[in-house]
Amino acid sequence: MIRILKESDLTAVMQIWLDTNINSHNFISKDYWKKNCKMVKSLIPQAEVYVYEDDTTKQINGFIGLFDDYIEGLFIRTDAQGYGYGKQLLEYVKNIKSNMKLSVYQKNERAIRFYNREGFVIESEKIDD
Repeated sequence: MIRILKESDLTAVMQIWLDTNINSHNFISKDYWKKNCKMVKSLIPQAEVYVYEDDTTKQINGFIGLFDDYIEGLFIRTDAQGYGYGKQLLEYVKNIKSNMKLSVYQKNERAIRFYNREGFVIESEKIDD
């Protein structure tokens, strides 16, 4: 089931955010993600966030965060990747928003392949400090 984020989801969402960033971005120090966790936790309630909650276990398998038509992030629990949760979350927001944009690290090849399959195209490349 896909639904809007509840305050009680924040701990699970932040754990998914941290674990997924560390696992997907091994080219960035783990400390970077750990240092930014508190800041991100304070920003998530300001975004439009949808979670994918398993109907049976009630466990959150992933989430997508939006700000207007910009995808701030799409995160799926590491052990839940490959089951279509990311695709379902993306399809859900495509029905709500139009002309969505996002940024992906060039070295995150798995994410680039996913977004290309979902119809996104690379418009520009830049250096991220």
